[in-house]
Amino acid sequence: MKTHNHPYHLVDYSPWPLTGSIGALTVTSGMISWFHKNDINLYLLGITIIMLTMIQWWRDITREATYQGKHTLAVTKGLKLGMILFIISEVFFFISFFWAFFHSSLSPTIEIGMTWPPKGIMTFDPMQIPMLNTMILLCSGITVTWAHHSLMESKHSQTTQALFITVMLGLYFTILQGFEYYESSFTISDSIYGSCFFMATGFHGIHVIIGTTFLAVCLMRHTMYHFSSQHHFGFEAAAWYWHFVDVVWLFLYISIYWWGS
Repeated sequence: MKTHNHPYHLVDYSPWPLTGSIGALTVTSGMISWFHKNDINLYLLGITIIMLTMIQWWRDITREATYQGKHTLAVTKGLKLGMILFIISEVFFFISFFWAFFHSSLSPTIEIGMTWPPKGIMTFDPMQIPMLNTMILLCSGITVTWAHHSLMESKHSQTTQALFITVMLGLYFTILQGFEYYESSFTISDSIYGSCFFMATGFHGIHVIIGTTFLAVCLMRHTMYHFSSQHHFGFEAAAWYWHFVDVVWLFLYISIYWWGS
C-alpha cells in the first residue's frame, strides 16, 4: 500500500468470480437434471466447484487482510457498508416468504377449505423441537456476543471457547431441524402451507449452515491469530449475520410455528 497515494484497495485480477459463476450455473443445471432425470452427478459437480471457489477466494481475502495490509480503515468502512446492505437485502428476501404466508393464512381460500392450517395438515407442536431450537439460537446469540467482547478485550482463550460453543449450537440446530423434516407428516407439495413452511424454514436452515460455516472459518482464523482487538471485521461481519439469522428465526417461530399452527 506504500506505493499508492490513496487508502483504497484496488483488487488484483482474480479467476474466482468466473469459477463461482460456472459453479452456480452447474448447480442450477444439475438440480434440473436431478429433479427430472434423477441424476445427481452434475449437481454434485457444481457444489464441488462452488466449495473449491469459496475456499480459494476466502484464502485470498484472508491474505489481503492479514498479511498484505490492504484492508485499511477506508476499505473496512466500505466492507461494513457492503455487509449492512447485504443483510438488508436478506431481510427483504425473507419478507417475501412472510408476505406469502400471511396473505394465505389471514384469508384462506375455498381451495384449502377456508381454514388455516388447511384441512389434512398436521402441524408441529411449537412447544417441542421448535421451542428447543429457539432456545439454541438465543443461546448462540449470547455466546457470539461473548466471543466479540472477549476479542475486543484481547482475551484469546475466552474468544476461542465462545466461538466454539456458537459453532456447536449452530450444528445442533441444523441436526434438530433435519430430524424435524424427517418426522414431518406433510411435504413441500402439500398445499400452500407446505410450500410456505418448507420455503421459509428451509431457506432459514440454509442461512444457519452458511452462518455456522462463517463462524467456523472465523474460529480457525482466530486460532491462527489473524484477529486483533482493533482489526477483526471478518469476525464482526459473521456476528452481524448470525444475529440476523437469530432475529429471522424468532419471527418464523412466532408466526409460522406458534400463531400459524
